[in-house]
Amino acid sequence: MGTNIDHAAVPGLLRRLAAIFYDGWLIVAIWMVGVTVDTFVGAGSQGSHLGLQLYVIASTVTFFGWFWMHGGQTLGMRAWRLKLLSRDGGTVSLRQTLIRSAGALLSFLTLGLGYLWMLLDRDGLTLHDRLSGTRLVLIKRD
Repeated sequence: MGTNIDHAAVPGLLRRLAAIFYDGWLIVAIWMVGVTVDTFVGAGSQGSHLGLQLYVIASTVTFFGWFWMHGGQTLGMRAWRLKLLSRDGGTVSLRQTLIRSAGALLSFLTLGLGYLWMLLDRDGLTLHDRLSGTRLVLIKRD
């Protein structure tokens, strides 16, 4: 049973949020590894948690970046039949991944306004899609 990409179908906000929620559980599990290491390495000290903070950022960007550049789908995106493409329909580059990650963080920090942007955008793109030159498409089941 194959799948194909419907370039005309723009995934809705709820489908995108569902994929984010799904991937969020995986990210939290990865973060817990860092928290555990930080707890044992820094046991008894009141020191900085800079290493943990850098780990959280790096592991999140690496998680999404690797999946986006290798097939265009995280596990949550697979479950919800979403795929990330470059605006021209090709594979997402490292540069696009980094810009998209920063843009998604900005979208989140503005209380989700960057995600809600898609409701007003003529092409249904989020702010981080626009900034990075990427787009999500819906994969149709055959």
